[in-house]
Amino acid sequence: MKNLIFLIGIFFLTNVLLAQQASIDSKAPDFKLKDSYGKEYSLNEFKGKTVVLEWINYDCPFVKKHYDSKNMQQLQEKYTQKGVVWLAICSSAKGKQGHFTNDEINKRSKEHGAKFTAYLIDEDGTVGKMYGAKTTPHMFIINSDGKLVYAGAIDDIKSTDKEDVKKANNYVSKALDEILSGKEVSTKTTTPYGCSVKY
Repeated sequence: MKNLIFLIGIFFLTNVLLAQQASIDSKAPDFKLKDSYGKEYSLNEFKGKTVVLEWINYDCPFVKKHYDSKNMQQLQEKYTQKGVVWLAICSSAKGKQGHFTNDEINKRSKEHGAKFTAYLIDEDGTVGKMYGAKTTPHMFIINSDGKLVYAGAIDDIKSTDKEDVKKANNYVSKALDEILSGKEVSTKTTTPYGCSVKY
């Protein structure tokens, strides 16, 4: 009897965990995280809005490419001005590359002129693993119906050279333009590139 109860418990726990895994064209799983100022955010509070999730690690050369070229900030500013919510998420564990104190995060964000809605801290990696975030950057877009409609790379040139930004086909920009025009996202998944997320 105990074995049966144990197996039933495992079955339900597995189903709950599977239900929380993000997948394309399905409802994006909710989460709650605090930002670098200590304010808590949940995905559910942005119901009815388009939301971008950007996995970030300021010490990653691929992230530096997009911030040093101002590409990421320009995208953040352009789309947040159109009502898009842009959440940068750091899943670096304590002691790993990309994990900083709140003061250091805020200092770097200010120096970069970052224009995201918030920088969220996922120190235990729960949200990163829920979404399957593999690299920094790894980009996800959730539409106003709460469905995950894009997951993958920011663009199609896998390099750390900021000169490549101008030549690249930007998947995120294209998907957001399609969403804001009332169209379906034409490219829903691509292979992300960058540094591995430091879980």
